[in-house]
Amino acid sequence: MSTPTDNRRAGRPRWIEHIVLIAVAVTIAVVVRTFLVQTFWIPSPSMEPTLLRDDKVLVNKTAYRFQDPARGEIVVFAPPAAWSAEPGQNYIKRVIGVAGDHVVCCDRDRRITVNGRALDEDYLFPGDEPSDRPFDVTVGAGSVFVLGDHRSASADSREHLDAGGGAVGVDRLVGRAFVTFWPPGRSRTLSVPGTFAGVPDPR
Repeated sequence: MSTPTDNRRAGRPRWIEHIVLIAVAVTIAVVVRTFLVQTFWIPSPSMEPTLLRDDKVLVNKTAYRFQDPARGEIVVFAPPAAWSAEPGQNYIKRVIGVAGDHVVCCDRDRRITVNGRALDEDYLFPGDEPSDRPFDVTVGAGSVFVLGDHRSASADSREHLDAGGGAVGVDRLVGRAFVTFWPPGRSRTLSVPGTFAGVPDPR
């Protein structure tokens, strides 16, 4: 025996159901992309060898709504106006220092130090120095200090020391890159290197 619901479905054209399903799927995709997770394409070699040109990563856009960024995380951000980036352009770099951190280049072994602790940056591009220029900055409140892993090919906080010490406001962070998914052979999570675990909090 048919029910009123069955009768309504029987009288509804199939194409209307398809349109409704497509509209729902598109709406869900837009909501996810706008508020939760977004795909970003790597356009330059500035994060090699961690991220190669044309890699695609997923970015958690809610990561910094509930917690502060942490040292060693890879972040996507809208560069400050003083960085003279193209409108709508986003950068991807690694967080080296967070609010209050004293970041210095370099110690006697040519290593960057954060709050007096030297970083052993085994993720750097082969042959690169931690920095080709000295700096001594204290990261301001609500900001981070960011560097690319391919230091000799990265326009990062070092390039903009005259603009607020190269700081990037946390409010400019789009989110945290947490996984590489393309090409499939390079798929992996983007974890925080162990060297950051030993960095003490700022005094």
